Amino acid sequence: MLIFFTVAAFVFGTCMGSFLNCAAYRIVRGESFFRGRSRCTSCGHDLAARDLVPVLSWLSTDGKCRYCGEKISVRYPLTEIAFGIITVLCLLRFDLTVLCLRNYIFLCVLFVLTLTDIDDMIIPDGCHIVAVAAWILAEPFIFTGWGHVISHIAAGLVFGGGLLGLSLILDKIMGRDTLGGGDIKLTAVSGLYLGFIGTLFMLIIACLCGLLFNLIKSRHSGEGTAFPFGPWIAAAAAIMLMYGEPLVNWYQNLLI
Repeated sequence: MLIFFTVAAFVFGTCMGSFLNCAAYRIVRGESFFRGRSRCTSCGHDLAARDLVPVLSWLSTDGKCRYCGEKISVRYPLTEIAFGIITVLCLLRFDLTVLCLRNYIFLCVLFVLTLTDIDDMIIPDGCHIVAVAAWILAEPFIFTGWGHVISHIAAGLVFGGGLLGLSLILDKIMGRDTLGGGDIKLTAVSGLYLGFIGTLFMLIIACLCGLLFNLIKSRHSGEGTAFPFGPWIAAAAAIMLMYGEPLVNWYQNLLI
């Protein structure tokens, strides 16, 4: 049964990854992802069912559009596989529970905003709204006390407000925008899911990865350039969401 559910989760995850990729593509262009058929981004031809099978459709056409022959980015099968793996990990971590569904919705949101931030350096407010709504709706089913609820809300306010204040100070000092509003909102929303310790570790991981990436990029290009920070926050939030507790325990054991 474990093998069956793992395979089913992976297949479902690749389908969801395909949908989220399409959603991100349309959000960036101001289009609705609930209406309209999928189409080739090059020639605009409507895609048939055989063109929409995750990974396999791309492989069957050698990574090209069946209608115009234009090359299709390898990003599509890679993101489908990636989200298939994420789905399996989420299921194995949280089992078939309301908590699993809530966290899976948050992972979907993180995935979409990662793609939109990479494509156009924007994090849609709709992503934050969906994540907050999922957290609120799931709370009655996984309620563990008002202390837990209040502490997580406080974590979102403290870290979100702290980043906002830091951003305003850095903007004034450097004379340019430093942190985007979407990054600040994402941090606040992550606080709802991760709490104080989880959000703190999330920011540490995101900052270290972001700085390392920018250092490597600047050495390669010869100059520092603006880069989307949202994907690093999203990746760190996903790590802490699924493996935060053992990661924190491991770190604490190092200090003993």
